[in-house]
Amino acid sequence: MHCSNEVRFTPGAISITMAAYRIVYTIALAGIYASFTVTSYPSETSLLTLRQKLSQIPQGSGALFFIQIFATLGFAVLYSTLVLYATKKLGFSNKEATAIMGVFGAFNYGLHLFGGYLAGRFLSNRNLFVGGMMLQVIGCFCISGGTTHLLYWGLALFLTGSGLNVTCLNLMLTQRFKPEDTRRESAFLWNYAGMNLGFFIGFTVAGYYQLQGDYTSLFIFATVGNFLAIVLAAGNWKVLKDLNTPLLDATPSQFKLRFLAGAAILVGLVPLVYIMLQHSEFSGNLVICVGGLIAAILAFLAFRHKDARERNNMWAYMILTSGSLVFWTLYQMAPSGLQIFATDNVNRMVWGVEIAPQWIQNINSFIIMIGGPLTAMLFDSLRKKGWNIDLSRQFAAALILIGIGFLALPLGIMLAGSDGMVGFKWIFISYLLQSVGELLISPVGYAMVGRLAPRQYQGIMMGSFMLVTGVASVISSWFSGMVPEAKEGLSAAATNPTYTSIFSTLGWASVAIGIVMVALIPFLRKIIKDSEASPEPGAELATLPVAELHA
Repeated sequence: MHCSNEVRFTPGAISITMAAYRIVYTIALAGIYASFTVTSYPSETSLLTLRQKLSQIPQGSGALFFIQIFATLGFAVLYSTLVLYATKKLGFSNKEATAIMGVFGAFNYGLHLFGGYLAGRFLSNRNLFVGGMMLQVIGCFCISGGTTHLLYWGLALFLTGSGLNVTCLNLMLTQRFKPEDTRRESAFLWNYAGMNLGFFIGFTVAGYYQLQGDYTSLFIFATVGNFLAIVLAAGNWKVLKDLNTPLLDATPSQFKLRFLAGAAILVGLVPLVYIMLQHSEFSGNLVICVGGLIAAILAFLAFRHKDARERNNMWAYMILTSGSLVFWTLYQMAPSGLQIFATDNVNRMVWGVEIAPQWIQNINSFIIMIGGPLTAMLFDSLRKKGWNIDLSRQFAAALILIGIGFLALPLGIMLAGSDGMVGFKWIFISYLLQSVGELLISPVGYAMVGRLAPRQYQGIMMGSFMLVTGVASVISSWFSGMVPEAKEGLSAAATNPTYTSIFSTLGWASVAIGIVMVALIPFLRKIIKDSEASPEPGAELATLPVAELHA
């Protein structure tokens, strides 16, 4: 494997970084201003100054929006570039690189649940967030060193930080608002938009440096971005304090002991994750076994649960979650198998411009940012006209859409030229359909847990739902590991049959399961029952702009 210890700070890295940050600041400030002031207080604020209007934003919520953007940049860079960096720079095989990507996703999502516990009982949300971001900064800097050894240590540091601190951001934001404050929805909408804006910038810059072959500057960019998240958190330290966690009940001496224990846990996780990354196959199998064990426990609990209505809701949850596992398995192909296909077998020249592989993933970011509010408005309009848009329909439609998205790729391969290079429009169509499917299934997922889980099982059912994405990441890496190696002299036409087989298998399987879900709609509607009057089925899409897909 090629290794280099040289770390270069190029003028391009600095200029691209600062230009992106200036654009983010300008757009985001205008957006927050409009969302929290004009829409919330249209009559009372029309004569107020800008400073007075901004003062109406709950303390800390505006800062958290900007923090979210910069905190996302490092993850966006790694998510979109890890497989390419490992194969193109460090000489990993496709199977080795995609296996690491699978564990990367599994650990990132798996640590989310533990992050809330560690913050609420040991460190506090703001302390754990800054501590996690410090690990991300050091991790990105290590990865920029350009060696396999530094890659593993960098990933261990980054994953520990990223996996734990995402929950802290969400908890800090929700604590800024009282339960009856209707502005909470706008806050989470902008937090979600900030995350996707961070992804958009991260993917864009990653693509720029990918075309230059300058991975060092790319990871320095990620380092600087994550560091700025720490600077913003430090500058708003007082307003980001915890407002409602068990840790607030601790005495000063108890807090000191808990803080030391929490810090030890945080640091101690790094070598553990490092070891697990070194044995990615074992780690992946372990995640699958844990997922299977939790599924068995849930089935046992549902079987023994005495309340018939709650028992039926638990069975409905397990059916829908099984469908979501299939969806996220295909979805997690984006940064691994699909990206390798786009790099080696797709003609990425569009109107004379070469499209970097990472830029393709911006199709998803753009559709989510624009399509989320539009989809919510569309569904709200359809419900007013009497359409019954509920959980089961959305899950079924999402599975069918992502399946068709994958089936579009074999069609593109069939219509490829003599050199085997697939037209860019086919990968565009695939990502478009995947993104629309995400809009249907992602926002309602966590609301589904709140609706279907009995009170005493909400913890394990929420944890299992979060673990589904991690399990899907591992399963996805198995399929991605089947993609052919790009060897010198091996044309796209020679590798296309393998891709056709993989994409067709995944696509038809998803469509078939989606059709099964359609057939189950009457059954699911029959067994899903609320204890009290509740919003119209599926209304969560219009009120819960949540997506834990990337971070």
